[in-house]
Amino acid sequence: MALSELEKKRVEKLLTAYCENKIPPDLREKIRIEYRIRGNEVSLFESRPPWQGGGEWISMKVARFKKDPKTETWQLYWADRNSKWQPYPPLPYHRDIEKLLQEVEKNETGAFWG
Repeated sequence: MALSELEKKRVEKLLTAYCENKIPPDLREKIRIEYRIRGNEVSLFESRPPWQGGGEWISMKVARFKKDPKTETWQLYWADRNSKWQPYPPLPYHRDIEKLLQEVEKNETGAFWG
């Protein structure tokens, strides 16, 4: 089930601001933080240009937020060493995606930003 248009706009505003503030403008040719919305899932990832130059940027998974329509809560996931999504045990879900994004930024366990 996809996010409502209102919820989607709120998430886009939140994550666009987060991504823009995470990396200073003068470094955005070397690293970017981006997000993708698909249905009721939002993926956050770090992208870097190819090592040899030219071609598409390489993306690494950082976090995934998934909205559960039954409980109206967001679930937080981190990517393990095999790039498989795992629930984030310290704070696996919350009603507000902003609270989970703050948890990603704090990164107390090192699961998101290494």
